[in-house]
Amino acid sequence: MDTLFKTIMTVIRIAHRFLAEALLLLCITTGLLVCNAPHSPKSPHSSITSSNIPPVPDSLIQKLAGYQNWRGAALVDWSPAENGILVVRRAQETGQIYRVDKPGGAFYQLTDLRESVLNVSVCPDAKRQCALFLQDSGGNENFQIHALDLGSLRITRLTSDSAQNDGAVWSNRGDRFVYSSNRRNNRDFDLYLHRIGGSAADSLILSKGGIWSAHDWSPDDRMILVSEYTSRTASRLFILDPRDGGVRPLTATTDTVSEELGAWSAAGKGVFFTSDNATDFRCLRYKNLSSGDERLLTASIPWDVREFSLSKDRTLIAFATNEHGFSRLYFMDASTFSYRPVPDLPRGIISNLAFDSSSVLAMTVNTHDHPEDVYTVDTRTFLISRWTKSETGRIDSAAEAVPEIIHYPTFDSVKGKPRLIPCIIYKPSRGKTPYPVCVMIHGGPESQFWPSFKPEVRFYTQELGIAVLAPNVRGSGGYGKTWLTLDNGYNREDAVRDIGALLDWIARQPDLDPAAVAVMGGSYGGYMTLAALIRYGERLAAGIDLYGISDFVTFLEHTASYRADARRVEYGDERDPRMRKFLQSISPLTHAGRIRKPLLIIQGANDARVPLSESRQIVQAVRKNNRNVWFLVAGDEGHGYRKKSNRDYQEAVTALFLQRFLVEKKRH
Repeated sequence: MDTLFKTIMTVIRIAHRFLAEALLLLCITTGLLVCNAPHSPKSPHSSITSSNIPPVPDSLIQKLAGYQNWRGAALVDWSPAENGILVVRRAQETGQIYRVDKPGGAFYQLTDLRESVLNVSVCPDAKRQCALFLQDSGGNENFQIHALDLGSLRITRLTSDSAQNDGAVWSNRGDRFVYSSNRRNNRDFDLYLHRIGGSAADSLILSKGGIWSAHDWSPDDRMILVSEYTSRTASRLFILDPRDGGVRPLTATTDTVSEELGAWSAAGKGVFFTSDNATDFRCLRYKNLSSGDERLLTASIPWDVREFSLSKDRTLIAFATNEHGFSRLYFMDASTFSYRPVPDLPRGIISNLAFDSSSVLAMTVNTHDHPEDVYTVDTRTFLISRWTKSETGRIDSAAEAVPEIIHYPTFDSVKGKPRLIPCIIYKPSRGKTPYPVCVMIHGGPESQFWPSFKPEVRFYTQELGIAVLAPNVRGSGGYGKTWLTLDNGYNREDAVRDIGALLDWIARQPDLDPAAVAVMGGSYGGYMTLAALIRYGERLAAGIDLYGISDFVTFLEHTASYRADARRVEYGDERDPRMRKFLQSISPLTHAGRIRKPLLIIQGANDARVPLSESRQIVQAVRKNNRNVWFLVAGDEGHGYRKKSNRDYQEAVTALFLQRFLVEKKRH
């Protein structure tokens, strides 16, 4: 059966790749793409298709290579016997599971698969020696759940459909897990129960429509804390009885709130959770299930609680706040609710918090000068240990560009004072001023720019002499729900005006060149890039759009059906005639004739979020006006490039584009 299963999966993968390549071939034959074989060792296979992109010089490839041969290690969890940790680390092309037995120990590879391993979850029953993980095909986001036997390393696929399955949460006994799936109609995410070793099909335990996910089992495994997600600003927690499917809300509020994270307290007497109810930020709270009382625990911290985790005995809480993209870690006593910050951790982004049975906390830490590494903190002594040390290739840390947080005024005001936009800036440590500038705009739009390890930013600053500015314009996450909603609906273009205000600020800086500015962004940031080229094209030298939205109406009509309603909350409902007219009026495709500067567009053929059609139509529209458009498509990628060879070539093309249309333009 194993041989037959592997054969079937191989056929499916080959067929999927052929389908993607056939789609690209159709583009070529219709005249949209002219296929040029990429002249670079960084594009080693036929999935890459480029149009109008010149060969990347070997000198640039060699210089860039020193910034591409790095590897981080992100924590999965403690290994079942707690005598080591499991991490995800790149193996050749994709991220795979490894084991590390001690701080500074060797990496032992446990999986070796063609696609990346995602969302790994270790069974709490050490005797089972089992971990779950997700995997899709070519970035299509149809994730399937697999089980890895950590002893034999045998992998068993547990779901067998073309739907998206996600969010597996183990019971405390480790005999079953609950997960989300949209298999019923490819739109709504229901909850299913899988019993380990059971012969029966997975049980459907919640089917109410909408997007549902599981968070935590009660200590006695009788109840499950679950949530319904409507949008970034609207999500609610519920208590589910898996025996009869009954659910009741955790809180009684009737307001629109974001109850994002939740976990049961000891003995199931209450629930710790995050919410922005009556606060601008998502605070940590405690709900007493017997009395109904709710207590706000972190009101004095004016930042979102981004992540928290309880110790095995549920007596201690570790939580991390998000302060301008940097994390601060705290320990809280789960009975007294008193807390204190953890000192001496590297300044960066903390994630994947996981306690062992002796209350040692493990976590992933990503900083501007090294990629993901695993650290532990002893909660009794506060002793910090570094388990892994990332590989950074030939990157010169002594010449690094350190991220600096600045604020610049925009077009409107708050209480009579100019509204200030937070922005992270990187400047070259050498070279002649004024520097050319690349403005990086994050996606989401409710995400934010994270000051993490970014080799490409280092390359731009140290090798190309470009200053990088990354604004968290209105609508970005991390700055409270008021800030988050400032760009919703009919206020969409106010975020674009924030980019215009940044161009004004650049013009006032003696070390930045306002005549040599490029704009770059991915997903929603791709829309912002196109919109900035339309509105401020005379002040920009070039633009780079990575899998961006070119028309809000066609995007909402063609994005994956399970995403459409949540996106309508943010952008507006295109089915309403008035809103449809507005969305068309602000869409870059409507004004493509105003894009006159060189444009690079990068896309994955299997993108379920922003489909290939969004990039194709803007390429076609801009080229009708005889404008210079470089177009890059990877047939085995989705929303962003995961495979190293694809990413390497994408970065080489991007570096060449910036060199040609920003750096060399400045010289002339």
